Amino acid sequence: MGNVSWLSRSLPIMAGELPRFDLGYVPAEPRELFLRWFGEAVAAGVGEPHVMSLCTVDEDALPDVRVLVLRELDERGWHFATDRNSDKGRQLAANPAAALGFHWREQGRQVRVRGRVVDLGEAAATADFLSRSPRSRLASMIGAQSGVIADPAAEERAWSEAEERLAADPGFVPASHAVYAVDPVSVEFWQGDPGRRHVRLRYRRSAEVWIQEQLRG
Repeated sequence: MGNVSWLSRSLPIMAGELPRFDLGYVPAEPRELFLRWFGEAVAAGVGEPHVMSLCTVDEDALPDVRVLVLRELDERGWHFATDRNSDKGRQLAANPAAALGFHWREQGRQVRVRGRVVDLGEAAATADFLSRSPRSRLASMIGAQSGVIADPAAEERAWSEAEERLAADPGFVPASHAVYAVDPVSVEFWQGDPGRRHVRLRYRRSAEVWIQEQLRG
């Protein structure tokens, strides 16, 4: 035991050629720059560039984090979906604020988003749920995420019952399914550099204006 430090120091980081981040050519708003970077990540073959970390806070002020999928990005913010009865759903009901983190390793890039969280309502939840694969919908129908499986046999029955219900009613949407948007107050873009001259740009919202600030790497 105790080998993590040694192993960590022995592993390469930011190996290979990384893209440049020219602060002289950045848009006025962060959403446009995110879409540019996201498109570049897809074009470069970055693995699962739509996957992000979501951080929320529970009633004891303890942070919680998990990895999920970016569902959409528009003028309302960065979208994600979950069950209102899940841990993150309950945490967001008590404290509707969150942080998102994207890591595009192959390009040495990170994006951090912080803001308030807004429930986008029934129409958005319905459209999102019905766009999912049948297996994804089934998983959402058997019970809230993070629920304890006390009886594996009962869990199997729940799957069978969900399959029957979905076959009988393909348009069924659980009332607890929700789509949220993180309405950002700050968005930070980080471009790594093997020589440790990292480039960081933060967009900070003040009223209706985005202020750009270069930060030390």
